[in-house]
Order: sequence, then structure tokens, then C-alpha cells
Amino acid sequence: MAMNEPQISVQELIAKKSNRGLLAFTEKLIPKILLLIATVSVLTTIGIVFTLIFETITFFTEVNVFSFLTGTEWYPFANSTPTYGILPLVVGTLKITAIATLVAVPIGIATAIFLSEYASDRVRRFIKPILEVLAGVPTIVYGFFALTFVTPILRSIFPEIAIFNAISPGIVVGIMIIPMIASLSEDAMSSVPNAMRDGAYALGATKLEVAIKIVLPAALSGIIASTVLAISRAIGETMIVAVAAGSTPGFDWDVTGSIQTMTAYIVQVTTGDAGYGTTIYYSIYAVGFTLFLFTLAMNMLAQFISKRFREEY
Repeated sequence: MAMNEPQISVQELIAKKSNRGLLAFTEKLIPKILLLIATVSVLTTIGIVFTLIFETITFFTEVNVFSFLTGTEWYPFANSTPTYGILPLVVGTLKITAIATLVAVPIGIATAIFLSEYASDRVRRFIKPILEVLAGVPTIVYGFFALTFVTPILRSIFPEIAIFNAISPGIVVGIMIIPMIASLSEDAMSSVPNAMRDGAYALGATKLEVAIKIVLPAALSGIIASTVLAISRAIGETMIVAVAAGSTPGFDWDVTGSIQTMTAYIVQVTTGDAGYGTTIYYSIYAVGFTLFLFTLAMNMLAQFISKRFREEY
């Protein structure tokens, strides 16, 4: 053995072997821990779904399914003959969602275009934290903002609007989901290769033409997915509509009067208006399951649209 060759002691060999053993053990343990964490998430989701299904089945042992799905009157607290037609709550939810979509989609996409194509790094660093602050405001604060600020302004312009109405919470829900649309759409637009922009500029296109005709179609899958997810968020909004929309379910498209959404009804019952084990109590699970199906359909639609447009572009 050469004199300059490093000498390795027995203790060092044992330490290296121990380290290799510990590393191999860690490599085997980490995937199992991650699998356990993922399994907990899946089992939690399954538990929620089965709870909704079992309690909804209990409700339908007392209420006719057809009457629930097609009924146009929702009066569960009536003393004589309670009625459980879900359509008034569905219509109320759709009113809020439609108004919120009309507010949020144009503003959100316009904001995303500005941040992606026009804003400097300094302006972007200023605007994006503001959007994050909007996303972090508690919804109960949004609810009181709708009731005490937006509604009085609307009533000063249109006196026929009631104190509780669909317009004010719909606008505020739209404001609430703007950050989701703007942030996700801006991420989709920023991922468009600069080579596409440079090619359009080389052909003489203006910045607006590049944004509208090049970047927007290329990022369309992400934009549509963000919009659908934001609409799902609007469908499931609770506190804003519970505070500012009222508690009067109605099967009409009037947006100036008091309404009730599916989430607002759940809040009303869970605050103590019904006893445990009653038909009214089980009705919140039927309404919750209906709401779950709505949001599930919207999420599946977002995935389908995103995949479809990604294949086309």
C-alpha cells in the first residue's frame, strides 16, 4: 500500500456503513409517510361524501325525491304543511352566481392582461399584494361591507331595491373572486412562450393585438379553468349571502328583493332553528348534497374545458 494513500479507521468504516443504512431506511420511510398523508386526505373526502349521502337518504325517507327536485316552494318552518322544493334555493344561488360572474370575469381577465402584458415589475409588485389582501379578507367582513356600504349606495340610485337583495351580495361576491381569476389567469398568460410574442411583434402587431390575439388564445385553457373555479367559489359562498341577501326563498328572477341561497339556508338551520333528528335538520344534508353536486360538476367542467383547449392550442 502506498504511503500517501489515506488511511481509514475501523470506526470511520462503521460510521459510513451506519449512515448508508440510515439513508436507506429514510428513503424507504418517506414514501410511506407521504402515502399515509395522501390516504388521510382521500379518506376524509370519502367520509364527507358518505356522511352527506347517508343523511340525505334519511331525509328522503320522509320527503318525496321528485317533490324535492321539482318543487317551487321552500317553507320548511311552516306549522301546518312544510314544503321542501329545492328550486327556490337553487334560483337564489344562481342569481348571486350570475351577478358575481358578470362583475368578476371582465375585471379579473382585464387585470390579468394588464399584469402580464403591460405592467412593469414595480407596478406588478404593488398590485399583486393588493389582490392577495383581497383574497385574504374574511367573508363575514365582505358581508357587512355589502350590507352597510354597497346596499345604501344602490338604494340611493335605485330606491326600489330592498335592504336585503341579490344585487349587493352578488357584486361583493364578484369582488371577492376577482383575485382568483386575476391570479390564475395571469399565471396562465405568463407561461405563454415569449417567442410567440416576439413573432407577433416582428410581424408588426401592437401590444394590444398581441395580448388579445396571441396571448389570450394561447392561455385560454388556464383562463377558462380559473373562471370556472371562481364560479364554483361563488356558488359555495356562505357568509356574504347570509348577511346581505336575506332569508326569503322565491322561485323568480327578481334581484331587487330578499332571497335565500342554499348556503344561507344551511346557516339558518345550523344556528339553532331546528332540533336534532327532525326533518328540517336532515334537510340541510339534502341541500348540502345538492350544493356538493353543483360544485363537483363545475370542477369537472373546469378540468374538461382545460384539457380540451390545451389539446387544441
